[in-house]
Amino acid sequence: MSVSQRLILATLSASMLMTILDGSIVTVAMPSIQGDLGFSPSELSWTVNAYLIAFGGLLLLAGRLGDLIGRRTMFIAGNVVFTAASVLAGAATGREVLIAARFLQGIGSALAASVALGILITHFTGNAERAKAIGVFSFTGAAGASVGQVLGGVLTDALNWHWIFLINAPIGLATVVLALRVMPADRGIGFGAGVDVLGAVLVTSGLMLGIYTVVGIAEHGRLAARTLTLALVSALLLASFLVRQATAPAPLLPLRIFRSRNVSGANAVQMLTLAAMFAFQVLVALYMQQVLGYHALRTGLAMLPAAVAIGGVSLFVSAPLTTRLGARTVLVAGLLSLLTGMAWLTRLPVSSLWEVPQTQ
Repeated sequence: MSVSQRLILATLSASMLMTILDGSIVTVAMPSIQGDLGFSPSELSWTVNAYLIAFGGLLLLAGRLGDLIGRRTMFIAGNVVFTAASVLAGAATGREVLIAARFLQGIGSALAASVALGILITHFTGNAERAKAIGVFSFTGAAGASVGQVLGGVLTDALNWHWIFLINAPIGLATVVLALRVMPADRGIGFGAGVDVLGAVLVTSGLMLGIYTVVGIAEHGRLAARTLTLALVSALLLASFLVRQATAPAPLLPLRIFRSRNVSGANAVQMLTLAAMFAFQVLVALYMQQVLGYHALRTGLAMLPAAVAIGGVSLFVSAPLTTRLGARTVLVAGLLSLLTGMAWLTRLPVSSLWEVPQTQ
């Protein structure tokens, strides 16, 4: 791996670290945010949901824009937006400002994340080299999760929750400076190649509305008229998007890519796995604090073993196993392990493990 490749990998990893750090810190600090800003339980979920709606809704459009204007430009823009939004979140003194800042963080994260893996694959072409780079990239994500959970507890207990967002500022600035210095300028294919504006509007609005509908189920119910109506509108928007992609001269998402079982399967697996892991982070952190009575720092330390395991396997085990056994075998083994762990978590009691039953 050359010096330039190492610097590019460091830049991509720094961006990944910042994004994951932010997500894991927030889960530990949510009870403190709730108490300080007066969130109700349903309102508190919007500190996570606002980010998810922006990130999930804009990811596909951001990836296409990266092709048009250049991945380096999109990556830098995403990190600038994310860093600025983090400062805004850290300065928030009201619920509305914090939720708006989290929405902007989701936009910035979508811009950067949509092109990060493409940049990595472009600069690491050999199989062994690419496997090692992806292993380091994945390890950084796990390191961000572990550091974020512990650091979130330290900052929340020692200072206040505002610092869980402000900590992103130096990381973001360093990432932008590194990207400007070490990433070669790339030219996108340009808007002359065609921009499917209608398709972008349909898919972005459809995804955002769909995610908004899902996150509102806890408050309104699965069979409520509001939920069913929004779900139907979201489905119609996404169906219209697919019809548009079949006829557009320059489609945002060429449907022919789904003819590949590997591409379709890999994307489905990634989507479901990330959904499960994100839910794991949020629910377990809240369970430890609101059911077991852990303070923020203890919660971070209790979450540490999972992140250390992810990081260790990503850095030292996954790349050699993938090279020797193939990606599919390693993926199936990992999914079975994840499924076992998630099934085990369903056995957690709804009250404290140390609660002493009262005698009559």
